[in-house]
Amino acid sequence: MKDKKIELLAPAGSLEKLKWAIDYGADAVYLGGVNYSLRANAKNFTLKEIKEGVNYAHKNNSKVYVTVNIVFHNDDVNGLEKYLKELDDIGVDAVIFSDPLVIDIANKNNLKLELHLSTQASVLNKDAVRYYIKQGVSRIVLARECSKEDIKNIIDETGVEIECFIHGAMCTNVSGRCVLSNYFTNRDANRGGCCQVCRFNFNLYDDKKNKISKEDNFSIAPKDLSLVNYVKDMMDIGVSSFKLEGRMRSVYYIATIVSVYRNLIDMYSNNLNDEEYISRAKRILYRCANRDVAAQFFDKKPGAQEQYYGTRQEDSNQDFLGIVLDYDEEKKEAIIEQRNYFKPGDKVTIFGPKKEDYSFIINKLTDEEGNNIDAARHPREIVRINCDIRVKKNDLMRVNFLD
Repeated sequence: MKDKKIELLAPAGSLEKLKWAIDYGADAVYLGGVNYSLRANAKNFTLKEIKEGVNYAHKNNSKVYVTVNIVFHNDDVNGLEKYLKELDDIGVDAVIFSDPLVIDIANKNNLKLELHLSTQASVLNKDAVRYYIKQGVSRIVLARECSKEDIKNIIDETGVEIECFIHGAMCTNVSGRCVLSNYFTNRDANRGGCCQVCRFNFNLYDDKKNKISKEDNFSIAPKDLSLVNYVKDMMDIGVSSFKLEGRMRSVYYIATIVSVYRNLIDMYSNNLNDEEYISRAKRILYRCANRDVAAQFFDKKPGAQEQYYGTRQEDSNQDFLGIVLDYDEEKKEAIIEQRNYFKPGDKVTIFGPKKEDYSFIINKLTDEEGNNIDAARHPREIVRINCDIRVKKNDLMRVNFLD
């Protein structure tokens, strides 16, 4: 295994999510500004929020990368140079980009920002990597279509920092180069407006235009990416940064996947191999998203088993029960802000940064004033539950589904 620190890079769809990601173990976060980002529907950051996020991250020894990774049309260029200078002044650690124009602006203005080439550039070979290195790029985010052998060869031949997606949604096309969204809805996927056509259901016809699907149940969506089985392999071949996808996801999702991959990276870094934890980690990750996952291109060329072709079940669950607001040491009670229904007799788990999961049965449930109640059924109501160990603010409570 390479003797270097492996970066865990988490998505931050909002300032709140940025703080959750860092608190739960992310070494760095990536986010989008109001303009120039491929997640137009996320709660993207104003410059003021970016500055607050950078201050919070640096205070906690983490980094902030800002995406400017749209494909620029003529009108999109207006204000870009000013924006990059502002990011540089704020102290943003790097920008993630796909258009070479960003390189020219950064070099012309002697910006301190590191330049990280986005997966949107679809880099799949060492010669392309060498080209971008010569232009001043310090890190390459490889296309999701790279195999283990591709990644290893690129690292061995170039020595550059390589960032790879390790968990999250896949694109039907090559690393986001899709025009289906434009064609069906006039929303430009390469300028932040993807409507995820690949997750629509369609009727299927043969070449004589005879309908051969029973319902509108044919899809072209790939299963989500998960390299949970290959964390050690990626560390061994020298991947510098493990990237999690999900700027549109909830704080529960972000905290969960960050904590799981944080634990796995730390475990392998210490030359440990806890098979029981690995098994639990897989179940936690699956429950968090409720979508089937696959290694996709990492271990082999994906086929039918890595794809959704028919209808699929993606029921949202109610695993996320609440957020710890405080702990009453005298009464041995946790003060919880409710997120989903729970009641006395339920077995729950509280987890948080740098702590073992704690599972127990709720024996006592009261409102804020100490009155017994039969259930926590009202959104965001504040309740108190028995809890024998000290828990901290922003620990999370979920359904216990591992026992």
